[in-house]
Amino acid sequence: MQTPAQTQPAPAAPGRGEAGRGGAAQGGAAQTAGPRPAPKVPPEFDALPIWKMEAAKLVALLKDPNSTLFQKAIACKKLSISGGREAVPPMAALLSHPQLACYARFGMEPNPDPSVDDAFRAALPKLKGRLQVGVIHSIGFRKDAKALDALTKLMSDSNPEVAGAAAASVGMIGGLQAAKALQSGLKTVKPPVFPVVARACLLCAEGLMPANRARALELYTDLSATGMPGPVRLAALRVLNAAGPAPPGARKWPAPTGAAADADTSGFLGRGRQN
Repeated sequence: MQTPAQTQPAPAAPGRGEAGRGGAAQGGAAQTAGPRPAPKVPPEFDALPIWKMEAAKLVALLKDPNSTLFQKAIACKKLSISGGREAVPPMAALLSHPQLACYARFGMEPNPDPSVDDAFRAALPKLKGRLQVGVIHSIGFRKDAKALDALTKLMSDSNPEVAGAAAASVGMIGGLQAAKALQSGLKTVKPPVFPVVARACLLCAEGLMPANRARALELYTDLSATGMPGPVRLAALRVLNAAGPAPPGARKWPAPTGAAADADTSGFLGRGRQN
């Protein structure tokens, strides 16, 4: 009988049969060998030499018609760190490229030069579909208020992806003009764009609160209506109830009533958390 200290021999690897056991018996060379060396990166897919280039050489790489898609993609990524004004035109020329547009936007968005905003606005009416959506997002990321008129028109675009992206970017840009556009959009747009407009309006109201409290509370009041998306309405009600009495001349808003409001202990309605 086998004692607990005894062990059974390990079974051979599946599919190897006697040959597998025979190979193991011939020696432990395969088991004691060191780790395999890392495979070499093919020269055409080696990003390191491109990453070490200065901005001027990266720009030249983008302009060179013989450069590969891989080389241009890595050049755009590096130019997001080192690029200046001279890097904007060659990347802007890629905004209509089906494979490289996203890399171009990645390289342009952090660039502080104002010509980036000019390039995005110029490309906006020339693009369609996903490429246009990408530029819309970049404009919102950079908070370019000069693009608000164009974005407001796109909020009613027949493509819901374009319309939703435009509404979201208007909310990101913020300000009084954006608030007016979004407040108007709440009355005109249809699903699936309507919830996006409501969320964008909520973001815009949050941005207005420090500088224009009365206008922000007006937006929150509209967003507290029963026809608004549930999360947006609850967020608006929380702000309104935490804000206290309405300032003179401002629109009034009804405080939530009923057993559910009276029993709330979370602090979500602005009444303070009860321990």
